[in-house]
Amino acid sequence: MAPITRREVLTAGVAAGTLAALGLPEWLLPALAQEETLVPFTDIPASFSTTPAEMVRVLDIRRIDGPFTPADQFFTVQHYGQPDVDPAKYRLSISGLVDRPLSLSIDDLRRLGTTDFVAGFECSGNSPGRVQGLSSNGRWTGVALRTLLSRAGVKAGADEVVFFGADRGEEDVDFRGRMIKVTQQFGRSLSLAEATKPEPLVAHALGGAPLSKHQGFPLRLIVPGWYGVANVKWLSEIHVQKGRYLGKFQARWYRTLRGETINGEVKWTEAEISRLQLKSVIARVTRAADHHRVTGFVLNDGTPLQSVEVKIDDGPWRPAVLDPKNTRYSWKLFTCRWDGASPGDHTMVSRVTDVSGRVQPTTAELESKLTALENNAQWPRKVRV
Repeated sequence: MAPITRREVLTAGVAAGTLAALGLPEWLLPALAQEETLVPFTDIPASFSTTPAEMVRVLDIRRIDGPFTPADQFFTVQHYGQPDVDPAKYRLSISGLVDRPLSLSIDDLRRLGTTDFVAGFECSGNSPGRVQGLSSNGRWTGVALRTLLSRAGVKAGADEVVFFGADRGEEDVDFRGRMIKVTQQFGRSLSLAEATKPEPLVAHALGGAPLSKHQGFPLRLIVPGWYGVANVKWLSEIHVQKGRYLGKFQARWYRTLRGETINGEVKWTEAEISRLQLKSVIARVTRAADHHRVTGFVLNDGTPLQSVEVKIDDGPWRPAVLDPKNTRYSWKLFTCRWDGASPGDHTMVSRVTDVSGRVQPTTAELESKLTALENNAQWPRKVRV
């Protein structure tokens, strides 16, 4: 792949060299800096494409040039297709163990007040095979979930909140070898304690514009710090109940199988996909006049970060600089200056550590995990300079 030529700098006449001379970070530049070009990666799979296929949209992470993913590039995954929802007839129902069952139009929701929230997340199946492109970051606008639950009034004894989308599909449920065919809505749940935290949002806009069909028009759930599967699109029903919800995409598909040695014996445990695992990704490398710049992002559950580091070939870990515009639940952009790069092929990798002491694992350290989901291993990138 040939280097992509620089885009025009949109900095009101402030050049990259001026910023460097002033000691200011190049995050002030919204696009490639003056005289800067993209360096080609040599590890992009031949089959990789960002062209939507089967309604899956993949972000080309090499094009990240700011904190927010454009709405028309935001990654998209779904299981039952994209339903057509008539906004004039649409109602969000809140039912179950509540004092006041509700049926709310989009205008009803907007009248409850709106709030903005920045959240980035990835599909739990994001991986090197997709060039980590099942990830994005956006500014969402909507109503706090706990505002809706408070308005409905949750009854004593309730402990689970289930979210159903308008998307449906035929499923064969295996019960001890007997296949039972049912029509099933996409559904996920949160404990009542999680659902009534300040962060979860019933969103109706992304980047200041109404949600697109791809992004779950007219409403979707946003659960900051969680994998994309929890952010139910085309949200149509909120049901409050007692006891765990065990739908397909909660209890069967989105699980992680991991081996853990207990008392000298490996025990195989399963856990549902929920909060984002700590992960960093190198997204692009650019060439300037006298140096290179490595740019990437971190996704995590909102725990503050301690450090992000980059290693070139067999060299030492060197510190990266985090974008000051990062917020708790956004993706966290970082850069690392690379001086003295010799012509030829190079391998680079990043790792992130949070304040709790968790370190992004290597591939070898994830060998006890037998399922492909939640792949947060360090990802070596290969470039030619």
